[in-house]
Amino acid sequence: MNAPFDRRRAQAGPSRRDVIVTATAAGGALLVGCSPTNLMALGAENEVGAFGPFVKIAPDGAVSVVCKHIEFGQGNHAGLAAIVAEELDADWARVGWEHAPANARLYANGAMGAQLTGGSSAINNSWDQLRKAGAAARAMFVQAAAARWDVAEGEITVENGVVSHAASGRTTDFRELLPDAARLTPPAEPTLKDPARFTLIGTDRVRRKDSLAKSTGQTRFTMDVQADDLLVAMVAHPPRFGAKVASFDAAAAKAVPGVVEVYEIPTGVAVVASNTWAAKQGRDALTVTWNEDKAETRSSTDILVRFQGLASGSADLAEGEEWQAFESQGDAASQTGDALEIGYDFPYLAHATMEPMNCVAQVSGNKARLTFASQGPTLDQLNVAKVVLNLPGSVEIETLPAGGSFGRRANFQSDFVVECVEIAKKVGKNRPVKLVWTREDDMAAGYFRPLVHHRVRVTTDAEGYPAAWTHRIVTQSIMKGAPMRGGGVDESAVEGAKGSPYLAATPHVDAQLLTPDIGVPVLWWRSVGATHTAYVMEHTIDQLARRAGQDPVDYRRALYRKADAKRHLAVLDLAAEKSGWATPASEGWTRGVAVHECFGSVVAQVAEVRMENGEPKVGRVVTAIDCGTAISPDQIAAQMEGGTCYGLSAALYGEVTLTEGRVDQTNFDTYRVLRHSEAPKVETYIVAQPAGAHPTGVGEPGTPVIGPAVANALLALTGDAITAQPFVRAQA
Repeated sequence: MNAPFDRRRAQAGPSRRDVIVTATAAGGALLVGCSPTNLMALGAENEVGAFGPFVKIAPDGAVSVVCKHIEFGQGNHAGLAAIVAEELDADWARVGWEHAPANARLYANGAMGAQLTGGSSAINNSWDQLRKAGAAARAMFVQAAAARWDVAEGEITVENGVVSHAASGRTTDFRELLPDAARLTPPAEPTLKDPARFTLIGTDRVRRKDSLAKSTGQTRFTMDVQADDLLVAMVAHPPRFGAKVASFDAAAAKAVPGVVEVYEIPTGVAVVASNTWAAKQGRDALTVTWNEDKAETRSSTDILVRFQGLASGSADLAEGEEWQAFESQGDAASQTGDALEIGYDFPYLAHATMEPMNCVAQVSGNKARLTFASQGPTLDQLNVAKVVLNLPGSVEIETLPAGGSFGRRANFQSDFVVECVEIAKKVGKNRPVKLVWTREDDMAAGYFRPLVHHRVRVTTDAEGYPAAWTHRIVTQSIMKGAPMRGGGVDESAVEGAKGSPYLAATPHVDAQLLTPDIGVPVLWWRSVGATHTAYVMEHTIDQLARRAGQDPVDYRRALYRKADAKRHLAVLDLAAEKSGWATPASEGWTRGVAVHECFGSVVAQVAEVRMENGEPKVGRVVTAIDCGTAISPDQIAAQMEGGTCYGLSAALYGEVTLTEGRVDQTNFDTYRVLRHSEAPKVETYIVAQPAGAHPTGVGEPGTPVIGPAVANALLALTGDAITAQPFVRAQA
């Protein structure tokens, strides 16, 4: 059963010190001796247990690993727990996990400086930290056992939670030693296990710990949160981005049975009711007049045409717009000869999570408590603190699992979270308010992967290899206004093109980015910039290979050798071997290959494709990945399968369009996604690494490779390049 709602009451009224420090933080003043993570955690409780912030051991000896990263389907909790369990030598069957509280000082993502899950960094940035946490806890039990038995610590062994002294034949367990171990001080630099002695990491024993609970309905999601006095809210959002409420008539909404009140908030008009259905009926009954003086009124086709013109030089730059170089070497403009020139178009994409946005908030005075799936607790604390006028760390967050995110639940504005707090603040009295967004709300009023246009011109040498590469990317900036951005090129827009081994192998490169301002809210989307750069680079390379009369795999091998891209070469060779690239495909099928690096990992895919009823049908996909130490091979395979299907869905069907500023797609009937019957068979092979190699990301690297692999198979089949996504237009 779902756990009851926590009714801890918030203390009303800030102290004088809280007001002073809050004002200082809000004013941007520098607090001497206070690091950024400490500043963001001001007001938070910093007490930790005997074994540090990441390890809890119950009186019965069961181990719980505190995960600073949210679990929204990707299964990172199992890998994080396994790192601790390996070093602790715990009984894996008795190791569990829980979400960490919101506290940037204790639980910041080492790669981001804030408590935030993203960039496929959960395992990567926790590897050293959690190894030390597990090793420190183990050392405490060893020390406790040695003291109890009056023997040398070096004579103590630990295996599966059993502590032993072989010479005397004595054994005990964590439960028996816990009182003594908990009184010790964790060593700051514990001795880590030799990776050659790992018995858990890298084995198929590392499986998800939440499957049973999810399968039986025990996992508690935000929609499961209940309380006797809980209110449910829905918001009427403007039909165009940037519009504001001019006026509204709430009479019909208030006449709906169950509707409690109607409030204007900064993002629209909120209807608060005793249940979800009443809130929806009341919201639908509202009459709202919108002020659209500052609204985005262009259609997506208008935006795309302008982007195309900017890239080709036929459209003038607006005030404040300027090109920024992200790769430059030699003199590409002076190179003449045989050239391939081509443009690529990518539409807006919805995140389309299975669980739309929702949040539960309680506000009393300047205290706020949130219960929901927080992907970026630090961002949410900072934004909510501005609403309730308190310290960021004083905003309490209970993080629940989520039904997907793909980046949607973490944005710089904490949009739906702040919306919920605004409503709860109006309700007041610490009464819990659950904000519910429908699928239609999130499709039309959420955030999108930006619309992007690339223009590429490649001049080749006598052997058909790139001699000069000119590249223009036009897209909105996801990072504009980001609190952690330091200026310069928006790396999220160019990652995957910048640093490409193909550019490293090209003597002359001129690659530039332009980020016009458009009134459509954009956000990172699973694999971010690689969603479009991988396609452009890989589909262009296949066209160049065809022009040179070379096999696409051999052509890539030559370029990787020129660029000394050993990891790319290794995954390419493994995928080619396992797919049988050197032998003909089955009758009616053709193969395409693509390779891409993102989030520290390199992935190669070979896709087998044929046409059925005028649409591409993808059958077998062979995937090779270099991701450092493979903590959970089974989970890596699952992420490659999920990422492949997500990327294939976008490449085949994904598209959000605007007509005069209004989003056309409202649900899965008009935003087509991959069905189960369309999912390919995905085989995953992991490149072997030296023991203890630092792990890299796996949550996103499988997403961007499938699109170009399929496009390259279709290129081999038809001889025609595919210059726009989606490959199949959704039917309205």
